[in-house]
Amino acid sequence: MPQPKGCTGNPAGRPKGTKNKVTAELKERIKTFLDANFEAVTESFKELDAEKRILLYEKFLGYVVPKVKENDYRISISKLSDEEVDQLLNRFLKE
Repeated sequence: MPQPKGCTGNPAGRPKGTKNKVTAELKERIKTFLDANFEAVTESFKELDAEKRILLYEKFLGYVVPKVKENDYRISISKLSDEEVDQLLNRFLKE
């Protein structure tokens, strides 16, 4: 007989930091596949036309280089003093 809605056999839940076994196993299988087929993938990559190579390279890059969050830095100059505006301008001109 199933448990009533809202009840669980483990009220404490899964301990923090416990790895998901299925995900870990799948990641390991994918890693093994990629390692075993690295040379073939590299050769296939070379055979792609330039545009497709760039798109694929860009996708791979997302797994290596952390993505930068786009920030919206807006400065209300009207709320700044003349001295603060001068400091900002000097900062931008130096960079």
